[in-house]
Amino acid sequence: MTYILGGWQSDFSKNWARQGMDFADAFAEVVGEGLAAVDLEPRDIDTGHVGNFVGDLFAGQGLLGGFFGLVHPDFDGMPTSRHEAACASGSVSILAATAEIEAGRYDTACVVGIEMMRNVSGQQAAVNLGAAAWAGHEFEDATFLWPRAFSDLGEEYDRRYGLKYEHLMRIAEINFANARRNPNSQTRQWAFNDRSFTKDDEANPVVEGMIRKNDCGQVTDGSAVVFLASDAYAADYAQARGIPLESLARIKGWGHRSAPISYERKIRASEGQPYVFPQVRRAIEDARARAGITDIAQIDAVETHDCFTTTEYMAIEHLGLTAPGEAWKAIEAGDIEIGGKLPINASGGLIGVGHPVGATGVRMALDAVKQVTGQAGDYQVEGAKNVQTLNIGGSTTTTVSLLVGR
Repeated sequence: MTYILGGWQSDFSKNWARQGMDFADAFAEVVGEGLAAVDLEPRDIDTGHVGNFVGDLFAGQGLLGGFFGLVHPDFDGMPTSRHEAACASGSVSILAATAEIEAGRYDTACVVGIEMMRNVSGQQAAVNLGAAAWAGHEFEDATFLWPRAFSDLGEEYDRRYGLKYEHLMRIAEINFANARRNPNSQTRQWAFNDRSFTKDDEANPVVEGMIRKNDCGQVTDGSAVVFLASDAYAADYAQARGIPLESLARIKGWGHRSAPISYERKIRASEGQPYVFPQVRRAIEDARARAGITDIAQIDAVETHDCFTTTEYMAIEHLGLTAPGEAWKAIEAGDIEIGGKLPINASGGLIGVGHPVGATGVRMALDAVKQVTGQAGDYQVEGAKNVQTLNIGGSTTTTVSLLVGR
């Protein structure tokens, strides 16, 4: 069992380039603020992990584990590594750190998720992010690759089950509303009108296919950090601070599955099966099985990957909240809202909070920790004890799910 002692998240509304910040500045900020938040010193950390997808393309910067050594002299000599799994990079970095702790190599780990993405044009950002698709083999005719890919997912749902656009827009409306409660969200001050969540081409213009502006997660600069600890270290940590060990969050279970990088290959493989993305379903079930969760009613909230509304629509049923093809029922019933049967993205999700790609999985884990320790503030889900995350890289090429609880 691995404990999460806590962490810190940057304000996702900030534009680092405009503020004169670079990777080193942002890295120093997230690690320094994180250490202060959990009352640890650099000398207390045994190993460092970084989740990042496209630092090389957006900022010409790789080897991000090397930035630990710039933060504080006590990090000089500490083993570090960077992990890449597209939008699931942050979650994969957490898995790598937990594996080291559970193997007994180290007692503590600092896991940073970080991405700088607002320093280039929107079109260049789309090209850079296309590296998570099968380069030269798919979506070659798309202006914006990922909106096109997840528009195709919506079309596939419509073909298999039927899909109403108003259900997608209700997902967006809920997530933007939740984000207004979150002091770190990119969109907390955004304004909408009565046409924003419709097919109005002016208020909600088409991006690609059926995907419109307000269907989209918000690419942004951002960082998040969590600090992991072994059972023994967590017990000492709690005792030294006079807090119950039971008050600390734990990673109770995890699931990690991969599928072929080709979107079309995935869709063909699942033809005739209950779930469009069976590996997503398996990752979710694996996390629950490892956590001893046998009923979805034991889960109090979910932080899921809503890079687009169609992605969350897919996730609702893959999570088991509804039968396949019936996500619309949970949306209409209010089940996914705060106060509903299973609140999804109380934080605002990628649509509301923002999506600094490599940081998202770490941010999700941190929000899960906040929920189960009662520190989520205005977006707290009352009584949350178990929160599941669902973090997806590419067209569900890599899927990671964590079960965080007390």
